[in-house]
Amino acid sequence: MTEPTPPRLQPLPEDWSRALAVVAHPDDLEYGCSAAIAAWTDAGREVAYVLATRGEAGIDTLPPAECGPLREREQRASAAAVGVSTVEFLDHRDGVVAYGPALRRDIAAAVRRHRPELVITLNHRDTWDGVAWNTPDHVAVGRATLDAAADAGNRWIFPELADEGLAPWAGVRWVAVAGSATPTHAVDATAGLERAVASLLAHRTYLEALTDQDPETYARGFLTEAAHSVGERFGGRPAVAFELFTR
Repeated sequence: MTEPTPPRLQPLPEDWSRALAVVAHPDDLEYGCSAAIAAWTDAGREVAYVLATRGEAGIDTLPPAECGPLREREQRASAAAVGVSTVEFLDHRDGVVAYGPALRRDIAAAVRRHRPELVITLNHRDTWDGVAWNTPDHVAVGRATLDAAADAGNRWIFPELADEGLAPWAGVRWVAVAGSATPTHAVDATAGLERAVASLLAHRTYLEALTDQDPETYARGFLTEAAHSVGERFGGRPAVAFELFTR
């Protein structure tokens, strides 16, 4: 039996000016999202990054006290490569991020602080396309981000945030989930792909620990293949895919 053709991906809405990307670790955004982010910053849109951890448990050969500051530096350089200057870390512990009120509060505070119309996060489901198991940190941060996008607008949830000068923000219109097995929308990656490669390459220490391949060969191959795969459902243009939730 012939497999049904997946539906065409729709263009992500463009009538917004501020976005907030919330993920668990340094490099999470660079495995796919950064080409879209480069296109957005080119167009004059504001994008800020918030990371739950500093990725301090991510390199087996480096103890966390050394790894965390190094990965923070690499993440800031990575963000700069795609035009992002605001990078914040919430200091949850890498590898054991727990879904719950504390995480939701921290993300809701970030949403109130940055007041985005679009929030971006990573796959919050148990697996990657039903094949590979997702990490608990990704699941926890993705779920908490979806919830915090609503929490931020409710003055009676985390009311102490108002006392800290963070007024409720109900202006989030969409949450876009990258790495979803069921994407609905996409962003053209043509103009941003080279900077996406540079952005991933900024995580050089991590990449050198992750793979025996030359880092540039690995980064370019991974991102190019992913963008062209998505492009098969987006008019043949290399693209970044998202599952879009409307608020």
